[in-house]
Amino acid sequence: MTMPPNGNGASFGGRLDALGRLWAFVVDGMSALGTVLILVLMAVICSDVVVRNVFGGSLPVVAEFSALTLVMIVYLQLAAAIRHDRLARADIVLGALRARLPRVEAVLRGLFDLTGAVLLAILAWSTLSILEADLARGRYIGVTGVLTVPFWPFRIVILGAMGVATIQFLVQLAAALLRPAAREAS
Repeated sequence: MTMPPNGNGASFGGRLDALGRLWAFVVDGMSALGTVLILVLMAVICSDVVVRNVFGGSLPVVAEFSALTLVMIVYLQLAAAIRHDRLARADIVLGALRARLPRVEAVLRGLFDLTGAVLLAILAWSTLSILEADLARGRYIGVTGVLTVPFWPFRIVILGAMGVATIQFLVQLAAALLRPAAREAS
């Protein structure tokens, strides 16, 4: 079974469905980028292990790069996890409510999505100030004279992914609130 463009069972028709397909492409594309970064991270870590065992030293910046890349991976894949309903919650309760009390289930899903959107917006806001500080002070990771990498590209990706995940929560919220109204109209 394929997911509708917004990933949650609702179809809005016409231009909104086309926009939903574009949105799904962006969200799933970010998740795919996160998967590629997992492969890159594995290659970097394996290379570092080989260099440590063969040459008795380590590659520069591996620990810092790995930490920042791991955070990027989490946020790049978060919107897809939201879109495909893969976040941890009490689905057994929601399933029972959907069958008996669809409006209550919709309100609970809406509250979950609203809470997620608000929390991610707060995180994005705080990350924005960190990004500004990184840009103003020229912060970097690494060892001067050996290898340095600025923080800001990592922060921009993380901030953008937080924004996309926040919007996805809002899309889910709208769909959760519209779903019972659509059922009653039919």
